[in-house]
Amino acid sequence: MEAFNRLESVAVPLARPNIDTDQIIPGRFLSRPREVDHSAFLFHDARRLPGSEEANPEFPLNQEAYRPARIIVAGRNFACGSSRESAVWALFDAGFRCAIAPSFGDIFRNNGMKNGLLPVVLPAEAVAALTGQIEAAPGARVSVDLAAQTVTFPDGTVHGFEVDPFAKHCLLEGLDEIGLTLSHEEEIAAFERRFGRENSR
Repeated sequence: MEAFNRLESVAVPLARPNIDTDQIIPGRFLSRPREVDHSAFLFHDARRLPGSEEANPEFPLNQEAYRPARIIVAGRNFACGSSRESAVWALFDAGFRCAIAPSFGDIFRNNGMKNGLLPVVLPAEAVAALTGQIEAAPGARVSVDLAAQTVTFPDGTVHGFEVDPFAKHCLLEGLDEIGLTLSHEEEIAAFERRFGRENSR
């Protein structure tokens, strides 16, 4: 897993509340294995005009100023709905490493942490202020420092956020569940040797 320490990036506003995982990646794309690049499926239907493959110019991710974005600033209850790890994969494969919102779907939040995407919860009024800044100045940059647990807005204001200490450690070290297990390889090998000796008597 890619380590996360400090990220400075353009941020894209998706301020509508209750954007669910089916909007992030429609269900018809869920059969693809992880090895497939999921970025083409991200907000697939929202990015296109109804009944067409033509890009919707009103959707922020289709706008030139927001194309370099690696941070999403979302409305409350972002990524609610059904459990699908593919929603995180689609965001990650499209280059996103952080989402900021007043609240998240619990399953998405956990999946994000396990896949290198940091969900940051800030008070609703702070998220509204941030949304206003990046809408007023498309292409404005936001800085997220996981070690310090701070977000720096385009206007220079700094907001702290909470994060689970164990998830923070894994993100800083770039450890997914397999990587975390392998980091204890020596202890596991020692246990297996000890267990083998005790059971060979």
